[in-house]
Amino acid sequence: MKARIVTLPGDGIGPEVTEAAVRVLEKIGQLFGHKFEFSEHLIGGCSIEKHAVALTDETLAACKGSDGVLLGAVGGPRWDNPDAAIRPEQGLLAIRKGLGLYANLRPVRSMPALFDVSPVKSENLVGVDLVVVRELTGGLYFGQPKGRFSDNGSLRAVDTMEYHEFEIVRILELAFRLAKNRKKKVTSVDKANILETSRLWRQVAARLGQKHPDILLEHMLVDTASMRLITSPASFDVLVTENTFGDILTDEASVLTGSMGMLPSASLGDNRPGLFEPIHGSAPDIAGKGIANPIGSILSAALLLRHGLNLEREARAIEVAVDRVIEDGHRTKDLKGTLTTQQMRNTIIDRIVSEQGD
Repeated sequence: MKARIVTLPGDGIGPEVTEAAVRVLEKIGQLFGHKFEFSEHLIGGCSIEKHAVALTDETLAACKGSDGVLLGAVGGPRWDNPDAAIRPEQGLLAIRKGLGLYANLRPVRSMPALFDVSPVKSENLVGVDLVVVRELTGGLYFGQPKGRFSDNGSLRAVDTMEYHEFEIVRILELAFRLAKNRKKKVTSVDKANILETSRLWRQVAARLGQKHPDILLEHMLVDTASMRLITSPASFDVLVTENTFGDILTDEASVLTGSMGMLPSASLGDNRPGLFEPIHGSAPDIAGKGIANPIGSILSAALLLRHGLNLEREARAIEVAVDRVIEDGHRTKDLKGTLTTQQMRNTIIDRIVSEQGD
């Protein structure tokens, strides 16, 4: 197979972890006979520095012409001024909207070898294997009107939470499809006791649930879901929710794996190139030190193979290698270890080779 992959390393530790994922994909190409062509472009703060925008039309066009996009992270103190007209995060919102990526999948799986790293009680981590399906192009992040306004000399800020029925239908249908090949359970998370958008969300979820009698559907308020993610995370299978709730809940869920550096994600649309990235931020405090955990980015590359290129065997080769490396006790600093980013990358690559040779 030949595939064109755009890399958007971005800011902070983004270039370091993206480089690790690219090296892993190159090894997969060698082992399985694929040719991956990589082209690198700017997004976020580095794009603002060079082009005065967080995402250029040329970069978006390159992404649209690719078979998949691998992203690092955006942002940093240099661009944190709340009064700035242009911010790195605008690049993320623009590429999600521009590529029509309405669904973000974030798999969360606990590993017994890392139970001691998580602040959650070990007994609560047994059997955790869930996926959060986050609606990605609606809600507060995109609703209009949005902005700051002056009322008689006093500032007022407005963000609009808006959802159309079709947006809710398509994300819930995806959740039901995923559940069919898992434990056949969907938890729809909302705030239906307060928000009108959530009432519509719950109404649509209940209607669609009747079309999938083989799937157990439960409705859960976001307050309860945030608690249950810590007290009984193994009770979840597919958890589907709107944009803002999904953003927050998945960061919370990262502690189940021991570190935010462990979690990958896949942003998908209808017949579009997907966007694959670790869920962590740019971590400017450790940028350039060579100690960032590359596993979230490497596992995002596995999701690119699975969801972007339909290469399941190759995706599993990466995931198995990561599992074996962790089981063997290899750790980066965030996991209470001493390996550098490159050392963790090389250790995983070596295990991919040994797994292929077994």
